[in-house]
Amino acid sequence: MKLAVFDFDSTLMDGETIDILAAFLGFGAEVAAITERAMAGEIDLFKALTTRVTLLEGLHKSQVDTICADLPLMPGAYEVVSGLKERGYRVICFSGGFRNATSPAALKLGLDADFANILHDDEGILTGRVGGDMMFGFSKGDMLVRLQKLMGVTRQDTLVVGDGANDLSMFAHADTRVAFCAKPILKAEATHIIDTKDLREILKIEGI
Repeated sequence: MKLAVFDFDSTLMDGETIDILAAFLGFGAEVAAITERAMAGEIDLFKALTTRVTLLEGLHKSQVDTICADLPLMPGAYEVVSGLKERGYRVICFSGGFRNATSPAALKLGLDADFANILHDDEGILTGRVGGDMMFGFSKGDMLVRLQKLMGVTRQDTLVVGDGANDLSMFAHADTRVAFCAKPILKAEATHIIDTKDLREILKIEGI
């Protein structure tokens, strides 16, 4: 068995979920600036996440779900997932974003699992609080190691794909590390760099 783990925002999905939600509320630029700094590794990921989610307070959960159900997937997303599965991979998504977005995408793409955070709501209205699997800078690496042990997969048989600083921790536990349209901080730790917005390029990597 082999394991492929993808980041979601700006990797499997063409954009950042929280920026899209913030734009709906009219302060997209403010949130996008925080996202940019977090993905570049300039500010603490937990602080960046909680600060941005606070700004979503008052948004209806139904509006969030409607927006998240129709997010644009990255070119080649369907093909890379099906192609990897044909080669014996279990394909999983890790996201520092939200399950509202990853779960619908996982169903569309046929992913084996998705791990993300949960936006807290009170009677259908977002409270500005968040919790879940992927809150911290170490979260993706921690979850990857747990899955490798559970599934009996070695780092040699693990492929990881991401674009920002919050993917660094999972890069530390895989021998094949793809920086996809990524920030310099992640490219420095990658074994393969793809700067074309087409996930099908991953299938061309030797040995995959």
